[in-house]
Amino acid sequence: MKDFGYSISKGRTLNYDNSDFSLKKTLEHDVVSYCRCIGCGACASTCSAAKFTDFSIFKCNMLFRNAKYDELEQELSKCMLCGKCTLVCPRGVNTRGMILEMRNLIEKNKNNNE
Repeated sequence: MKDFGYSISKGRTLNYDNSDFSLKKTLEHDVVSYCRCIGCGACASTCSAAKFTDFSIFKCNMLFRNAKYDELEQELSKCMLCGKCTLVCPRGVNTRGMILEMRNLIEKNKNNNE
């Protein structure tokens, strides 16, 4: 067989059987506008932290929805909480409040597991 210089990578799969979505339900209760996010990327386009780091609110949202809290904690620490994302959101999502609540929930979850 000829070698064309590329290979087929393994499929990306998420195993939801081992995931705990209780934090997601808590966030939906505490920050009601969280459910309105459609992932348009307007928040990411105006983000001050993204200009200096590889921070992405969209990535934070996906990590949280997929219950990958270890990666999420590192990503959330990059946010400067300037609030520009909240101002430009076309759906009125309180992204700043969402990030603050994500940080609080992860911290509480970490303390409960210790």
